[in-house]
Amino acid sequence: MTFTLDKYMPYSVGLETLFDRLGTLSSMDVKGYPYYNIKKKDDTQWIIELALAGFDKKDIKIDVKDSIMTIQGEMKDTEEEYLYKGISSKKFSKSFSLAEYTEPKSAEMKNGILYVTLEQEVPEEKKPKTIEII
Repeated sequence: MTFTLDKYMPYSVGLETLFDRLGTLSSMDVKGYPYYNIKKKDDTQWIIELALAGFDKKDIKIDVKDSIMTIQGEMKDTEEEYLYKGISSKKFSKSFSLAEYTEPKSAEMKNGILYVTLEQEVPEEKKPKTIEII
C-alpha cells in the first residue's frame, strides 16, 4: 500500500515543508546496524541510545543539517589477530529527522551506549497565543 499526501493538500496552507519532510522520512532506512532506542523524557526532550560496543567517542561524529541529525562512526583498523571476531567494527551512518526547533543538547558514551539528548525549544514568538477581541 502506498501512502500519499495528495488528499490533504487542499486543506493545508504553508505545510509544503512538512509534506516534503514526510516524503524524506518514508525513504529513510530505519533498520539495521547500529541498533538504537528512542526514549521520551517529556513533551520536549528525548534521548536516542545507540548500541556501539567497541567504539570510542573519538570514532563517532554527530552532525545536524536541515533538521536531519546524522551519527557516523568508523573504528580505526588494529593490527591485532583474531581467532573469531563477533563484535562489529564496521563503518556506519544513521540519520534521524528532527522536529522543528529540536536540537541535540548533549552526547555521552557510557558502557558501549551512545546517549544523545535532544530538546525542543520553541521561541516565545512561535508559542500559541490568544488574540483579544476589542
